Amino acid sequence: MPDPAHAPAAPYSNWRLITRLFGLAWRYRLHCLRVLGIQLILLTMGIFGLSFTGVGIDFIRHKVEHTPLSANRLHLALPDTWPAMKVLALLGFMILALALCRAVLNYVYNVSINILVQQKLVVDLRGEVYDKLQRLSFRFFDANTTGTIITRVTSDVQSVRMFVDQVLIQSLIMVISLTVYVVYMASLSPGLTVACLGTTPLLWAMAMRFSRRIQPEYAKNRTLVEDMVQVLAESVQGVAVTKGFGREEEARRRFNAANDAVLTQQHNIFWRVSLFSPAVGFMTRINTMVLLGYGGWLVVRGQIPLGAGLVVFAGLLDQFSGQVNNVATIVNSVQQSLIGARRVFEILDAPIEVKDAPGAVSRPRLEGAVRFENVSFGYPGSARWGSLSADSSPTALAAAGPEGSQPLLRNITLDVKPGQCVAILGATGAGKSILMGLIPRFYDVTGGRLLVDGIDVRNLRLDDLRRNIGLVFQESFLFSNTIAANIAFGHPRATPAQIEKAARIAAAHEFILRLPKGYDTVLGESGNSLSGGQRQRLAIARAVLLEPAILLLDDPTAAIDSETEHEIFEALDRAIAGRTTFIVAHRLSTLRRADFVIVMDNGRIVQQGTHEQLMRVPGPYLRIANLQLVDGRQLQAREGSA
Repeated sequence: MPDPAHAPAAPYSNWRLITRLFGLAWRYRLHCLRVLGIQLILLTMGIFGLSFTGVGIDFIRHKVEHTPLSANRLHLALPDTWPAMKVLALLGFMILALALCRAVLNYVYNVSINILVQQKLVVDLRGEVYDKLQRLSFRFFDANTTGTIITRVTSDVQSVRMFVDQVLIQSLIMVISLTVYVVYMASLSPGLTVACLGTTPLLWAMAMRFSRRIQPEYAKNRTLVEDMVQVLAESVQGVAVTKGFGREEEARRRFNAANDAVLTQQHNIFWRVSLFSPAVGFMTRINTMVLLGYGGWLVVRGQIPLGAGLVVFAGLLDQFSGQVNNVATIVNSVQQSLIGARRVFEILDAPIEVKDAPGAVSRPRLEGAVRFENVSFGYPGSARWGSLSADSSPTALAAAGPEGSQPLLRNITLDVKPGQCVAILGATGAGKSILMGLIPRFYDVTGGRLLVDGIDVRNLRLDDLRRNIGLVFQESFLFSNTIAANIAFGHPRATPAQIEKAARIAAAHEFILRLPKGYDTVLGESGNSLSGGQRQRLAIARAVLLEPAILLLDDPTAAIDSETEHEIFEALDRAIAGRTTFIVAHRLSTLRRADFVIVMDNGRIVQQGTHEQLMRVPGPYLRIANLQLVDGRQLQAREGSA
């Protein structure tokens, strides 16, 4: 993975990957056995069909040339008293019946393999990967792009399917088939079998060499596909910026470049595969040449019969060559599946850094006392809080160095009593969002302790902790669902009355009623059909509905006009009462509402006190407040002159 902290404890060697893939297939062993059983029946029927054909040819030769009727491997006795056409009709009917049975079984096989790999393995594995993603810490998502994660859940899972379908099952079928063919051919003529199969070791050597050379190409192809998906995801998410700056042509060129890189790499792979397959086919045709020469000589000398001997042998050799030709496909599939499996297992094996400790304390309802005791935190890439905009700049991250060498938070000590409202002020990169992200354990502290109700949060049940915390992000995400479902996201069993109450508190009820279907209105992707202020009010309603002991508000009024802000905070005054609240804010109107304010800079608390206290002390708070007051007076003056 991009983050070495998420690398597996041991490297994923090909042998280790294959072992794990076999273990995955073992879960579906009954389905695999059913598929293999069908193939064994098909193989048996194919051999019987060839044998009936050989018997028919020998019977025709017996009637035309009056040669002795040779014994056949089926020990099928053909009575001389029967008319010739009756015997041939019987043989033809048996061959036709076998063909019909084979057609039915092939249909059953295709249905069975589809149920195994598509409806069971793929669905189960994709669900397992998604479940693991839900349990991974935010650090994992900081270290991996959206394109990387989407590619691993979709195409890489399909590559694992390819191992079971096109590698494991096909390889077992090939081994069984080749063994049966060789044994049967050896029973017809050991010498002819050795002569015709003399090129087989060379074919295996070619396959192994091809496998070693093609694997890096598939690894590179996966990386290029990830890059293309990432470009696509960014283009869709940033379409407003692209259009606003008139950069559509640049966006097209960027995507086309990524797409062409994938195409060029795939051409390189296809060229190698296309060269290997004909080479294998050519080697198998040498066997046919040996068969015609040496086998014909044996027929002329009377050592093997023409029909039940040479013709059946030729059919078996053709089937043998067909299975050997599958080596190219299997080797190709092996490399694709190993690359995909490695990437899927990296997710499944990624450590769950934030999880319940053994014997974690259960507290369904918390009071909301929060205490930071000399808390420090830091590692590169940790400066994002879910959907929040980054609170640490790339420059700050680059300067952070190795984990723990320069924490993003340093020696934070803060005691917040239940029901108090704390405002957090600071420049971008000061550590405000990281500080709040530690409370619901989006990340764990790397130094000191964080206590809620006197209990270290690492010793509280994670579900209990987070269900007692309401969250409103600076850029709140809404799902493609109804407004009611979005508000009730954290409390799916909420009644319509509870949902409406939360919406009224967030000053959202009025605009919801103006929508075509009210609370049943289905939002578009990310709620883009609503204004920024409307989306934020729904997010506040979603947090308030939980009636949490702790509220975390990351600059919730940044995208809201002053009039709407006033309406929301009048409503939130009722919601905040009795709840511990942390609010990242920059406007004085918000800061004045807090019981006290902390000012952060470079991961430290540099000032702390009420608004009135900080306004009397020279420092960053006073400077910021004076700038806002000056800007406000200038705006009022301009409006008055207008």
